[in-house]
Amino acid sequence: MKTYGITAIVIILMMPICLKTSAGQDSNAATTKIKAQTTCPVMGGKIDKNVFVDVKGYRIYLCCSGCAGKIKADPDKYIEKIKAKGESLEKAPANEKQKTEANKQLH
Repeated sequence: MKTYGITAIVIILMMPICLKTSAGQDSNAATTKIKAQTTCPVMGGKIDKNVFVDVKGYRIYLCCSGCAGKIKADPDKYIEKIKAKGESLEKAPANEKQKTEANKQLH
């Protein structure tokens, strides 16, 4: 009977420690957020929100219009590069007029 009593006391004393540890793990996962794209995936420089290319349903911002050709040539490579940095990709506009206006800015 003594053994059960000691075991019960140990379990009761350990519960707050176990709960605190698992709660800490959950809060760390919640604080890990994906940030908006801030760097050009081609050159690594700061993006210009007025310079972008729409590929595979995503809008990828660039530092200059010279990077557009590389994105268009291998979009998967650069999409993965952005995601690997923990940056998010915006969805490209579905409206054809918006796409046309966006592409005019590159030319």
